Amino acid sequence: MRNLGQKLGVEAMSLYNHVANKEDLVDGLVDIVFGEIEVPCDRAAWKSAMRRRALSALDALTRHRWAAGLMESRTNPGPANLRHHESVLDCLRRAGFSVEMAAHAYSALDSYTYGFAVNQQSLPFDTGEQAAQVAGAILAQLEGGGFPRLAEIARDYVLKPGYSYAREFEYGLDLLLDSLERAQAAQLRSPHRRRTMTGRSGGTNSRR
Repeated sequence: MRNLGQKLGVEAMSLYNHVANKEDLVDGLVDIVFGEIEVPCDRAAWKSAMRRRALSALDALTRHRWAAGLMESRTNPGPANLRHHESVLDCLRRAGFSVEMAAHAYSALDSYTYGFAVNQQSLPFDTGEQAAQVAGAILAQLEGGGFPRLAEIARDYVLKPGYSYAREFEYGLDLLLDSLERAQAAQLRSPHRRRTMTGRSGGTNSRR
């Protein structure tokens, strides 16, 4: 709080006229990040909606590099935080996900997105050009050193023109979304699911 006060040119105690404590301040900052993440929802195209949401989340986490480890840690979530979570779950439920499947999907997508953001920030490069420089330096140590697969990746993949580590996110994201789509389809085909969605008289259950 003292550091923030110095940045703002005020005494640290003056900040307590606006926030209760440091945790209150962090809650507000996290809420700003959640407010920057797009949550599109198309019932007929939940995959593309969740894909756009994940890309938007990674973009926000790239702009705010401090945020990845804090996004799901708040015990007093703000309004943007709550709206975000509600919107994602509502999108999945409207698309036909059960409560359990919606929870699985949300957890898997967030774990992948936050994990990728942290991993990306730990790399010793930011751009494709920097990645090529790092890979080139490492390749010089690898060639002839008994690490042919590492040398192969560096030479035949990372050093190719146009390489971008950020594109790895989309590849893994599509694999994950395809798996969730198959799991959802299996859920909708299950006899138990059909029984819970259909009343005894053969009509549609009102809870659907």
